[in-house]
Amino acid sequence: MSPNASQLSALSRLFSPGVFREISQKGQSALFARLFSQTGIVGRSNQTVADAFDAAFAILRRAGYRDEYVYRAALTQNVLLGTHSLNSASMLTEFRAGSCKADLAILNGTATVYEIKSERDSLTRLENQINNYKKVFAKIYVIAGEAHVNSVLSNTPLDIGVMCLNRRSHISKIREAVDRSESVCPITIFESLRADEARSILNDLGVIVPDVPNTILRSTMRDCYAQLAPKDVHHAMVRTLKRTRSLAPLSEFIERLPLSLRPIALSVQIRNTVQQQRFIEAVSLPLIKAMDWK
Repeated sequence: MSPNASQLSALSRLFSPGVFREISQKGQSALFARLFSQTGIVGRSNQTVADAFDAAFAILRRAGYRDEYVYRAALTQNVLLGTHSLNSASMLTEFRAGSCKADLAILNGTATVYEIKSERDSLTRLENQINNYKKVFAKIYVIAGEAHVNSVLSNTPLDIGVMCLNRRSHISKIREAVDRSESVCPITIFESLRADEARSILNDLGVIVPDVPNTILRSTMRDCYAQLAPKDVHHAMVRTLKRTRSLAPLSEFIERLPLSLRPIALSVQIRNTVQQQRFIEAVSLPLIKAMDWK
């Protein structure tokens, strides 16, 4: 099928946190039923809900229709789960970096951020995004479709890595990113963290946090960060976030999901095992039953 604008919107929204959470919490989703009916996909009699998600994803993967979720799926499968594992690496989505939010970052030995520029995106904000990412992440990659690659190469500094997602959804590395951990901004990193994570990093670096009221704790810790070496803070951030935001507890759940649903599962991160089982059972149901979900 060649989806129109309305159908394309419905296809993308099927992979939204709202649908994922609703299924895991209720074992059904009226939003899923409504969106799938709007996609124009003709379901088969033996099709399950998981099959329906896969069919929708297959359409989104076609060149020209690909949205951010398709790129995130490629990074998840090829980098996070392909090169690394959930036991050795962690992934951050929508992570604050200055005035921007990073599409996806992977923490392994270092912190690498991936800015997605799909066929549906423009490059107007890219310069500002890169300037903000440099304050938090050691390595920056821009991953784009073939139509954007030359523009990305021409309009980004040589230390910024560039990747291409081709028509077959394979990722190729066009330019290697340079590790710049010594140039991050400790204060910007601090502002991206939860209070417990910020304190843990200070403890890791041997800095004693003054015993002050909670009302001024963050400003006190901020002053501490201002005195630290960028590279030390960056490395401590990686160690801390790999622990506090570990994805290892999700490993078994992720393995039971079809490839099309793994990126949203890693983003929403349902850690309640009852909800995980409820989700697995729901997507195993026949699609014809799911279309009656209310």
